[in-house]
Amino acid sequence: MKFNLLKRKASVPDTVNLAGGEAYSMSNKLELVSLMLTSMLGNDFYRSESEATTRLRKLISDSSDLEFTAKAALYARNEAGMRSVSHLVAGELAKQVKGASWTARFFEKVVRRPDDVLEILAYYSARFGKPIPNALKKGMGHALTRFDEYQLAKYRRDNAELSLVDAVNLVHPRHTEALGKLMKGDLSAANTWETRLTQAGQAEAGTESDADPDSLKREAWNDLVKSRKIGYFALLRNLRNILQTTPDLVDDVVALLTDEKLIRKSLVLPFRYLTALEALQSANLPQTGKLMAALSDAVDMSLVNVPEFSGRTLIALDGSGSMMGKPIKIGALFAAVLLKSNHADLMLFSDSAKYVPLNTRDSTLTLTQSIERMVQNAGTNFHAIFETARERYDRVIILSDMQAWIGFYSPTEAFAVYRKRTGADPKVFSFDLNGYGTLQFPERQVYALAGFSDKTMDTLTLLDRDPKALIRQIESITL
Repeated sequence: MKFNLLKRKASVPDTVNLAGGEAYSMSNKLELVSLMLTSMLGNDFYRSESEATTRLRKLISDSSDLEFTAKAALYARNEAGMRSVSHLVAGELAKQVKGASWTARFFEKVVRRPDDVLEILAYYSARFGKPIPNALKKGMGHALTRFDEYQLAKYRRDNAELSLVDAVNLVHPRHTEALGKLMKGDLSAANTWETRLTQAGQAEAGTESDADPDSLKREAWNDLVKSRKIGYFALLRNLRNILQTTPDLVDDVVALLTDEKLIRKSLVLPFRYLTALEALQSANLPQTGKLMAALSDAVDMSLVNVPEFSGRTLIALDGSGSMMGKPIKIGALFAAVLLKSNHADLMLFSDSAKYVPLNTRDSTLTLTQSIERMVQNAGTNFHAIFETARERYDRVIILSDMQAWIGFYSPTEAFAVYRKRTGADPKVFSFDLNGYGTLQFPERQVYALAGFSDKTMDTLTLLDRDPKALIRQIESITL
């Protein structure tokens, strides 16, 4: 007991979070990964875009393992579908790492689309100027040779500050037929949904007097959907438009939405399905229910690897003010998915905490919206979770941005009281939804997870056996 007591005394909060409450620091690796898997480098409740960018740069410059940083960027881009953070990391590593054998391979692998090349080169040029490092040129050049004529035409960006032609002139990739046509100006215009609808818009504005805009829109959607040329994310974004202009395409759209191969390839973030559902619900159009059912099936397919835990599970979802917007959509969705697959209870907490009874036979998206409507939008009190919990749980999964500030003592003490009161000894999963860089429990005592992609559920399954599973998954990536 003497040594255990000493250990407990050492586990005291060692920092202050962005909300001003006591918190625990993350290791550099965990904070780096958490930020890369959650931030789109935009403005969040507690942190601006510039502050997020500055923090990410600082974590990279302070890293003692830049090879791990590169692997984390590959994981963020290729497994979690995060783009802007991977561009920033690639640009920073191009400046910091000199002479390493893995750099060119990393730069090639971090590129999934031609515009990734443009964003990385634009970032590097804006931040560091010229010359472009040879390893970056080599990696970007190898990446460009993978793309066909359609891909190059779709992302040529002729009107951007840095076009695809400019990029080829900068990095000098090996010649391919597609790149040769790009440079000669012989590429056919990409038949994307944006270009087709632009044509319809020009007709509507009167710049093409002999064309009927409604007919052009119907023709565009009909061709794009039936030929499957429309990207999956573009399809989600335009469900309402397609339903409004070409309702006869509903069956084709359903087939696309529920195509498992397209779902996997798209790397669409799961909360996008919820955004698409909300757009449909506000449309006031016939056949909406058919597309809503397809969306429900699609989200279940995208999160097919939901872990089924043994024993009892408590899912605690943060409903405080800082969670509004994207974080609560993500948290509510993952809470619904876990609730449907496990013997679990759901608790919402903010100033206080309460159990939420839900019908788990409802669809995933219906449950998600039900949870969102119950959110309290108040303060953040982690103690309330354990003060309210009545059962002996085997695990507690906390979905939060980890910005607690209410209470006069650490939630670790409330957790200790709960354990003594119930005789339970649960694992605590800390599910970070915004990458603000702190924890409510010491890192060595929790199973830490971050992000909101379909890969997250795979990792959650591994975490139940290995608290460092997320870090180990990244470390296992080959550069």
